[in-house]
Amino acid sequence: MATKILIVTGDAAESLEVMYPYQRLLEEGYEVHIAAPSRKKLRFVVHDFEDGFDTYTEKPGYTWPADLSFADVEPGEYAALVIPGGRAPEYLRNDPELRKVLKAFFDADKPVAQICHGPLLTAAVGALSGRRVTAYPALEMDMEAAGASFQDCEAVVDGVVVSSRAWPDHPAWMREFLTVLRSKAPVT
Repeated sequence: MATKILIVTGDAAESLEVMYPYQRLLEEGYEVHIAAPSRKKLRFVVHDFEDGFDTYTEKPGYTWPADLSFADVEPGEYAALVIPGGRAPEYLRNDPELRKVLKAFFDADKPVAQICHGPLLTAAVGALSGRRVTAYPALEMDMEAAGASFQDCEAVVDGVVVSSRAWPDHPAWMREFLTVLRSKAPVT
């Protein structure tokens, strides 16, 4: 049986930030499940940077089925957690079932990869206090308010937590996360 990795996400997640780690981890030999508020077809978005805009733009992205709901997740079955960004974390952080899942991963000191707005979820369970972290640069004050030391760089590794700014940083993010995974949760 393959080592299992959990991705937690929802509608309006950034397409690339879900699909890239999903496919990369499958390629590496892990079994990957996607959990969402309910088991349904999720609708992701594409965030891009366009001349003349002060912030990113948003367009419809891929759709993909959630394998299970947050309420159905058994954290003990998973070796690691991936938290994509996009707008999804803004509302997902209010989900009590997801907060239980997140807390279980941090209490067990399991590897966690988070990107872009994903650290809003870890902040919601108090898991950033005292950590070094990166996130989408506009979240610097949110990360500091959560007790983290913000660093504006491609990837930050703090113990078993690997964070990144956004999809342009995927190579550095996954390279660092796979280093942690191979050490803590090798493919079986």
